[in-house]
Amino acid sequence: MDLEHFMAQLPKGDLWVFGYGSLMWSPGFSYKQKAPGRLHGYHRALCILSTRYRGTRRKPGLVMGLCRGGSCWGMAFRVDAGRVRHALARLWQREMPRRVYAPRLLQVQLRSGRQVSALAFLADPAHPAYVRELDLEGRARLVAQGMGQRGLCIDYIRNTIDHMQDVGVRDLHLERILHAALALKTNGSRRPARAEVPSPARQPEATAARDVLPRRASGARPPRGARAASRS
Repeated sequence: MDLEHFMAQLPKGDLWVFGYGSLMWSPGFSYKQKAPGRLHGYHRALCILSTRYRGTRRKPGLVMGLCRGGSCWGMAFRVDAGRVRHALARLWQREMPRRVYAPRLLQVQLRSGRQVSALAFLADPAHPAYVRELDLEGRARLVAQGMGQRGLCIDYIRNTIDHMQDVGVRDLHLERILHAALALKTNGSRRPARAEVPSPARQPEATAARDVLPRRASGARPPRGARAASRS
Protein backbone atom coordinates (compact mmCIF):
# COMPACT_ATOMS: atom_id res chain seq x y z
CA MET A 1 0.00 0.00 0.00
CA ASP A 2 1.38 3.41 -0.93
CA LEU A 3 1.50 6.30 1.52
CA GLU A 4 -1.24 8.40 -0.08
CA HIS A 5 -3.64 5.46 -0.11
CA PHE A 6 -2.96 4.78 3.56
CA MET A 7 -3.29 8.46 4.49
CA ALA A 8 -6.70 8.60 2.81
CA GLN A 9 -7.97 5.87 5.14
CA LEU A 10 -6.77 7.46 8.37
CA PRO A 11 -9.20 9.11 10.76
CA LYS A 12 -8.51 12.72 11.63
CA GLY A 13 -6.45 13.58 14.68
CA ASP A 14 -3.42 12.10 16.40
CA LEU A 15 -1.93 8.80 15.27
CA TRP A 16 -0.53 6.00 17.42
CA VAL A 17 2.34 3.90 16.07
CA PHE A 18 3.19 0.50 17.54
CA GLY A 19 6.89 -0.43 17.67
CA TYR A 20 8.00 -4.00 18.39
CA GLY A 21 11.60 -4.02 17.05
CA SER A 22 13.95 -1.13 16.35
CA LEU A 23 11.06 1.35 16.44
CA MET A 24 10.98 0.80 20.22
CA TRP A 25 14.34 2.52 20.73
CA SER A 26 14.75 4.47 17.50
CA PRO A 27 11.38 5.58 16.11
CA GLY A 28 12.88 8.22 13.81
CA PHE A 29 9.90 10.61 14.12
CA SER A 30 8.63 13.15 16.62
CA TYR A 31 6.00 12.08 19.13
CA LYS A 32 4.29 13.62 22.13
CA GLN A 33 3.67 10.51 24.22
CA LYS A 34 4.88 6.95 24.45
CA ALA A 35 3.60 4.06 26.51
CA PRO A 36 4.06 0.27 26.71
CA GLY A 37 1.27 -1.55 24.95
CA ARG A 38 0.13 -5.04 23.98
CA LEU A 39 -1.15 -6.09 20.58
CA HIS A 40 -3.39 -9.16 20.60
CA GLY A 41 -3.66 -11.57 17.69
CA TYR A 42 -0.06 -11.19 16.47
CA HIS A 43 3.35 -12.15 17.80
CA ARG A 44 6.89 -10.88 17.21
CA ALA A 45 8.90 -13.23 14.96
CA LEU A 46 12.36 -13.27 13.38
CA CYS A 47 11.12 -14.02 9.89
CA ILE A 48 12.33 -11.36 7.42
CA LEU A 49 15.65 -11.36 5.59
CA SER A 50 17.47 -8.05 5.93
CA THR A 51 19.55 -7.13 2.90
CA ARG A 52 20.07 -3.46 3.71
CA TYR A 53 19.93 -2.39 7.35
CA ARG A 54 21.18 -5.57 9.07
CA GLY A 55 22.66 -7.58 6.19
CA THR A 56 23.40 -7.69 2.48
CA ARG A 57 21.98 -9.67 -0.43
CA ARG A 58 24.80 -12.21 -0.25
CA LYS A 59 24.93 -12.30 3.55
CA PRO A 60 21.41 -11.49 4.75
CA GLY A 61 20.59 -10.88 8.35
CA LEU A 62 17.23 -11.54 9.97
CA VAL A 63 14.81 -8.99 11.39
CA MET A 64 11.37 -9.08 12.93
CA GLY A 65 7.84 -8.90 11.69
CA LEU A 66 4.44 -9.40 13.23
CA CYS A 67 2.87 -12.77 12.43
CA ARG A 68 -0.60 -14.08 13.22
CA GLY A 69 -1.27 -15.69 16.58
CA GLY A 70 -0.49 -14.90 20.19
CA SER A 71 0.25 -11.38 21.38
CA CYS A 72 3.11 -8.91 21.41
CA TRP A 73 4.29 -6.29 23.89
CA GLY A 74 5.93 -3.21 22.45
CA MET A 75 6.01 0.58 22.65
CA ALA A 76 3.19 2.77 21.37
CA PHE A 77 3.97 6.32 20.24
CA ARG A 78 1.39 9.07 19.92
CA VAL A 79 2.07 11.44 17.03
CA ASP A 80 0.48 14.88 17.00
CA ALA A 81 -2.08 15.37 14.23
CA GLY A 82 0.00 18.13 12.67
CA ARG A 83 3.03 15.83 12.44
CA VAL A 84 1.31 12.69 11.13
CA ARG A 85 2.16 13.16 7.45
CA HIS A 86 5.82 13.83 8.23
CA ALA A 87 6.04 10.85 10.59
CA LEU A 88 4.42 8.53 8.04
CA ALA A 89 6.73 9.74 5.28
CA ARG A 90 9.71 8.83 7.48
CA LEU A 91 8.20 5.44 8.30
CA TRP A 92 7.43 4.61 4.67
CA GLN A 93 10.98 5.52 3.66
CA ARG A 94 12.33 3.25 6.39
CA GLU A 95 9.92 0.30 6.48
CA MET A 96 8.31 0.10 3.05
CA PRO A 97 10.95 0.25 0.27
CA ARG A 98 10.64 -3.52 -0.40
CA ARG A 99 6.94 -3.74 0.57
CA VAL A 100 7.82 -6.62 2.91
CA TYR A 101 5.43 -5.21 5.50
CA ALA A 102 1.69 -4.63 5.36
CA PRO A 103 0.67 -1.49 7.30
CA ARG A 104 -2.50 -1.93 9.35
CA LEU A 105 -4.43 -0.06 12.03
CA LEU A 106 -4.89 -2.48 14.94
CA GLN A 107 -6.13 -2.25 18.50
CA VAL A 108 -3.37 -1.93 21.10
CA GLN A 109 -4.03 -2.00 24.82
CA LEU A 110 -1.81 0.39 26.74
CA ARG A 111 -0.56 -0.60 30.16
CA SER A 112 -3.00 1.89 31.65
CA GLY A 113 -5.83 -0.20 30.20
CA ARG A 114 -6.71 2.27 27.46
CA GLN A 115 -7.36 0.87 23.99
CA VAL A 116 -5.93 2.80 21.02
CA SER A 117 -5.94 2.21 17.29
CA ALA A 118 -2.30 2.08 16.23
CA LEU A 119 -0.34 1.63 13.02
CA ALA A 120 1.55 -1.66 13.03
CA PHE A 121 3.71 -3.19 10.30
CA LEU A 122 2.77 -6.84 9.69
CA ALA A 123 5.04 -9.32 7.95
CA ASP A 124 3.79 -10.26 4.47
CA PRO A 125 4.12 -14.07 4.18
CA ALA A 126 3.83 -13.84 0.39
CA HIS A 127 6.94 -11.65 0.07
CA PRO A 128 10.15 -13.35 -1.14
CA ALA A 129 12.08 -11.99 1.86
CA TYR A 130 9.78 -13.81 4.28
CA VAL A 131 11.52 -16.98 5.48
CA ARG A 132 9.57 -20.06 6.52
CA GLU A 133 10.48 -23.03 8.70
CA LEU A 134 13.63 -21.71 10.35
CA ASP A 135 14.68 -23.46 13.55
CA LEU A 136 16.62 -21.77 16.32
CA GLU A 137 20.00 -22.70 14.85
CA GLY A 138 19.06 -21.37 11.42
CA ARG A 139 17.94 -18.07 12.83
CA ALA A 140 21.08 -17.78 14.96
CA ARG A 141 23.30 -18.36 11.92
CA LEU A 142 21.63 -15.56 9.98
CA VAL A 143 21.78 -13.24 12.99
CA ALA A 144 25.47 -14.04 13.51
CA GLN A 145 26.44 -13.18 9.92
CA GLY A 146 24.20 -10.13 9.43
CA MET A 147 25.79 -6.69 9.11
CA GLY A 148 24.30 -3.81 7.14
CA GLN A 149 23.84 -0.04 7.02
CA ARG A 150 22.50 0.12 10.57
CA GLY A 151 25.09 -2.22 12.01
CA LEU A 152 25.22 -5.76 13.30
CA CYS A 153 22.14 -7.94 13.39
CA ILE A 154 23.32 -9.17 16.80
CA ASP A 155 23.06 -5.61 18.13
CA TYR A 156 19.55 -5.34 16.70
CA ILE A 157 18.49 -8.43 18.65
CA ARG A 158 20.28 -7.31 21.81
CA ASN A 159 18.63 -3.87 21.71
CA THR A 160 15.21 -5.42 21.16
CA ILE A 161 15.69 -7.68 24.19
CA ASP A 162 16.93 -4.78 26.33
CA HIS A 163 13.94 -2.62 25.46
CA MET A 164 11.52 -5.47 26.01
CA GLN A 165 12.96 -5.74 29.51
CA ASP A 166 12.39 -2.00 29.95
CA VAL A 167 8.74 -2.65 29.12
CA GLY A 168 8.80 -5.42 31.71
CA VAL A 169 8.56 -8.53 29.52
CA ARG A 170 10.96 -11.20 28.24
CA ASP A 171 11.16 -13.35 25.13
CA LEU A 172 13.15 -16.40 26.16
CA HIS A 173 13.32 -17.79 22.63
CA LEU A 174 14.76 -14.52 21.31
CA GLU A 175 17.30 -14.61 24.12
CA ARG A 176 18.31 -18.15 23.14
CA ILE A 177 18.78 -17.05 19.53
CA LEU A 178 21.03 -14.21 20.69
CA HIS A 179 23.11 -16.54 22.88
CA ALA A 180 23.48 -19.03 20.02
CA ALA A 181 24.49 -16.25 17.60
CA LEU A 182 27.06 -14.90 20.04
CA ALA A 183 28.48 -18.42 20.44
CA LEU A 184 28.82 -18.71 16.67
CA LYS A 185 30.65 -15.38 16.52
CA THR A 186 32.94 -16.37 19.38
CA ASN A 187 33.70 -19.89 18.18
CA GLY A 188 33.82 -19.09 14.49
CA SER A 189 30.65 -19.32 12.43
CA ARG A 190 30.32 -21.73 9.56
CA ARG A 191 30.53 -20.54 6.00
CA PRO A 192 28.22 -17.56 5.41
CA ALA A 193 25.15 -17.92 3.24
CA ARG A 194 26.15 -17.83 -0.41
CA ALA A 195 22.79 -17.52 -2.10
CA GLU A 196 21.31 -14.12 -2.81
CA VAL A 197 17.75 -13.46 -1.76
CA PRO A 198 15.55 -15.19 -4.34
CA SER A 199 13.47 -13.03 -6.63
CA PRO A 200 9.66 -13.25 -6.49
CA ALA A 201 9.76 -15.25 -9.72
CA ARG A 202 11.83 -17.97 -8.04
CA GLN A 203 9.94 -17.96 -4.75
CA PRO A 204 6.39 -16.66 -5.32
CA GLU A 205 5.27 -17.43 -1.75
CA ALA A 206 8.32 -17.15 0.48
CA THR A 207 12.00 -17.89 0.71
CA ALA A 208 12.88 -21.43 1.69
CA ALA A 209 15.39 -21.68 4.52
CA ARG A 210 17.65 -23.88 2.40
CA ASP A 211 18.12 -20.98 -0.04
CA VAL A 212 19.72 -18.66 2.50
CA LEU A 213 21.55 -20.94 4.92
CA PRO A 214 24.95 -22.49 4.17
CA ARG A 215 25.34 -26.23 4.03
CA ARG A 216 26.71 -27.61 7.25
CA ALA A 217 30.32 -28.67 7.06
CA SER A 218 30.88 -32.40 7.34
CA GLY A 219 30.98 -33.46 10.99
CA ALA A 220 30.06 -29.97 12.22
CA ARG A 221 27.64 -29.82 15.12
CA PRO A 222 25.31 -26.97 16.05
CA PRO A 223 25.94 -25.04 19.27
CA ARG A 224 24.39 -26.53 22.41
CA GLY A 225 20.80 -25.52 22.87
CA ALA A 226 20.37 -24.53 19.22
CA ARG A 227 18.51 -27.59 18.00
CA ALA A 228 15.04 -26.85 19.24
CA ALA A 229 12.59 -25.30 16.78
CA SER A 230 10.24 -22.62 18.02
CA ARG A 231 8.77 -19.41 16.77
CA SER A 232 9.88 -16.00 18.05
